[in-house]
Amino acid sequence: MNTQIINYIAMVVPILLSLTIHEYSHGYVAYRLGDTTARDSGRLTLNPLSHIDPIGLIMLFIIGMGWAKPVPINLHAFAHPKRDLALSSAAGPASNFIVAAFTGLLFRIFPGLVPLTGDPVLILFLKLNLFYLLLINVGLGVFNLIPIPPLDGSKILRGFLPDSKVHIIDHLERYGGIVLLSVVFLGRISGFSVFGRLIGPVIYGIIHFFSGLTI
Repeated sequence: MNTQIINYIAMVVPILLSLTIHEYSHGYVAYRLGDTTARDSGRLTLNPLSHIDPIGLIMLFIIGMGWAKPVPINLHAFAHPKRDLALSSAAGPASNFIVAAFTGLLFRIFPGLVPLTGDPVLILFLKLNLFYLLLINVGLGVFNLIPIPPLDGSKILRGFLPDSKVHIIDHLERYGGIVLLSVVFLGRISGFSVFGRLIGPVIYGIIHFFSGLTI
C-alpha cells in the first residue's frame, strides 16, 4: 500500500480522538463551573459523532486547519463569567497537551515506537497512529491558544482584559474566522505560511520536549 495513503488513514483516529477530547473538556469544565448547556444539548460525551463538523474535518485534511462543532456555553450561567469562560476555554488546549505529554512519554520509554519506512505495513500504521496522536494534539493545543477569535486563546485573553476592553474581543468574533481562513489559504497559495513560521517552531519544540523526537 502507498505510504501516503497509509499516512492519511493513520490520521483519522487521532484527529477524531483529539477533537473529541478537546470539545468534551470545554463542556466538562463549563459544567463543573455551573453551566449545564453542553450536558443538556447532548454534547457532554466522548462520542465523536456529537462533536465532529464534516466540513471542519475535511478542511483539516486539506489545509491543515479544521474545527469541530463548538460546545455551546452560556456565559450567564457562570458565577464569574469572565473567569469561568477563560477556564472552560483553556480546558480544550490543556486536554490536548495532557494527551500529547502521555503519548510523548511512550516514545521516550519505548524508542522502537518511532515509525520507520522499513516497518511492516500494519506495524507502520499503528506507529503512525501514535505519532499523529502526539503531533495533532500539540498542534491543536498551540493553534487554539492564538488570541484571535473564535480560537480559545481569544476567550482566555478576554478573561484578563478589563471590563471596558472586553467588547473588543466580542466584536472581533464576527470576523476572526474569516481572517484565520484567509491567512491559511493565502499561505497555501503563496507558499509562505504565517502560522507555520510563527507557531511551527513552538509545536516542534513542545513535541521534542514531550517525546525527545526531532521533526
